[in-house]
Amino acid sequence: MRLLSLLSWLISPVALLALWALLANAGLFPANLLIPPLEVWHSFTDLLATGELQEHLTGSLSRLALGFVVGALAGLAFGTALALSKTVEAYCAPLFHTLRQIPSIALIPMFVLLFGVDETFKIVIVAKTAFFPVALATCEGVRAIPRSHFEVAAVYRLRWTTLVGLIALPAAVPAIVTGVRVALTRAWVVLVACELLAADSGMGQMIEMGRQMLRIDVVMVGVVITGVIGFTLDFGLRRVERRFTRWQSR
Repeated sequence: MRLLSLLSWLISPVALLALWALLANAGLFPANLLIPPLEVWHSFTDLLATGELQEHLTGSLSRLALGFVVGALAGLAFGTALALSKTVEAYCAPLFHTLRQIPSIALIPMFVLLFGVDETFKIVIVAKTAFFPVALATCEGVRAIPRSHFEVAAVYRLRWTTLVGLIALPAAVPAIVTGVRVALTRAWVVLVACELLAADSGMGQMIEMGRQMLRIDVVMVGVVITGVIGFTLDFGLRRVERRFTRWQSR
């Protein structure tokens, strides 16, 4: 069954690759616009050999990690407070639900003016992108906890930190993992978009430099690797999410 499942996963990528090669070799498009897969593979190995690809990947993933950790931790704290505190909900909920509707891409010009085009700009926008999905998922997960849990905590007069650390957050873990998965994939997309506009390294910058130099092979390498990384992040967290969901249902 596992072999059959693996083969079914390979059908669509292989079909897309075959279609790509067929169109590239048919001459329906200019050769400098639709590069055959084999040439893209050669460019990939060349970028690996020179170390350029590793440099861009390291830059992007380090920004993603730093910005995501900051945004996710802030979202976890705020989402918990929003769910448990009527005061925080009264004062912050309207603004929170308004700001989360603003696409991160739309904030790029303002963030560039505020932070410049250095590393701070990219880390801040990744943190902003990660903050809202994690905060919303945490809030909804904590609110979904049965009231009996909190009634027992009140009977034992648990401190607020104990209530959060031993009851609220552990019970909300499945929802939080879902929020983390959504936040991480969104943050990756937004980061690459930011690097396309303003960066001296990173996957987005590699794609942009390839475009400026009319190196469509380099562009395709960047596009494929960006997609593979996004898929890997999403797939890995889906497996984690499935484990927690299975544990919760028992």
